[in-house]
Amino acid sequence: MHEGTNVEFKSTWTDGIKKTMVAFANTEGGSIYIGISDEGEILGLDDPDACIVRAAQAAANAIRPDITLCTRADIIEKDGLPVVEVKVQRGTARPYYLAEKGVRPSGVFVRQGAMTASASESAILAMIRESAHDIFDAERSLDQELTFDEAQRFFSEHDIAFGKQQMRSLGFIDDAGTFTNTALLFSDQCPVTVKAAVFEGDTKSIFKDRFEFSGSILKQLRETIDFINRYNATRSEIGTDMRRIDRRDYPENAIREALLNMFVHRDYSVPAPALVSVFDQRVEFVNFGGLVAGMSADDLMMGVSLQRNPHLAMTFYRLKLIEAYGTGIPKIMESYTGADLQPEFDVASNSFRTTLPSLLAPHREVITTVREHGTVSGGIQEGRVLEYLKEHEYISRSEVEALLGISRSPAGQLLSRMEKSGQLTKTGAGKNTRYART
Repeated sequence: MHEGTNVEFKSTWTDGIKKTMVAFANTEGGSIYIGISDEGEILGLDDPDACIVRAAQAAANAIRPDITLCTRADIIEKDGLPVVEVKVQRGTARPYYLAEKGVRPSGVFVRQGAMTASASESAILAMIRESAHDIFDAERSLDQELTFDEAQRFFSEHDIAFGKQQMRSLGFIDDAGTFTNTALLFSDQCPVTVKAAVFEGDTKSIFKDRFEFSGSILKQLRETIDFINRYNATRSEIGTDMRRIDRRDYPENAIREALLNMFVHRDYSVPAPALVSVFDQRVEFVNFGGLVAGMSADDLMMGVSLQRNPHLAMTFYRLKLIEAYGTGIPKIMESYTGADLQPEFDVASNSFRTTLPSLLAPHREVITTVREHGTVSGGIQEGRVLEYLKEHEYISRSEVEALLGISRSPAGQLLSRMEKSGQLTKTGAGKNTRYART
């Protein structure tokens, strides 16, 4: 047995155990074993009964709301020595907190792996909303001066009426006749944004381009798709029948589903932008809001869906942007059937990241390409370099960048690949590095 998300060891009773009890009640529950060292050595307790009393007192008096009903302390035997197990179940009245500290990060704790950590303000707010069964997109918008020019245009393009009756059925207007947060998100005054950036290489050290999309989330969705398409190059390879086969770096279905998931499942109560990052060999989508309570990562992969924003999701469904709830992840995986690299999904307590790898990344054997969106690669690249060297004695990396319209990293990778294959010979070093035909 080792310490982990649901297991904690303590040699003796300390006040720090109260924090762990709070953390277990706020996350997925767990057991605290008192009388075992951090290294897992069984030490036992001289007075286990006194330890049980202190655990009961902590549950009843030191923690709010009262967690007595979801806490149990027992004396168990380990290697012949008495050890106290304090078992804490996940509570239903979250957030739980230390009475002396109150509902703030210094008093609210969660489990992060084998650690007990202070909860962020956004995590505390999320727990409050969940316990109160509040649904953000159903709440009354603080801004009631809303316009819907972009939404009207989008609905019209899809031949769907967008009057007061439709706005009521979609949850834009509540029973009192006031605009909800669903209306706010689809309005021209939508306060949330999407930040998009293109990076050189595979790190965030060098920006090549960056944008921020605002306005109605329908407008943001359209602009984000257009942005990614500019960098989703089409490449061609010659099949066995000598016909050209066009392929894109990233499956269009995967891009679409990843974006829709980002918009539909985002926690809009957190005033932070969603992030789209394009690298040389992958695209990342990050939105705020981890998994909806009651869902696991396994559920996600199986297509199980619980809606954080049910009215927003219904509107996307009405617009036929999504076909059915819970199909996004399976569709993404299906798009990569047989591919060497597979999508990755990373879940944190307050965020979710989808990573789509390039199907035609620079390190793979791509035969030929066509020029599109300002990029070319593969065999055509090599051919153009060799054609250049018919008229010039040498070529440098910067000259390759200008010749092919590519960035520094792909240019260097191409020259290195051609050198290793025996097509080029490298001379000089540093800024004076040049390449000649072998």
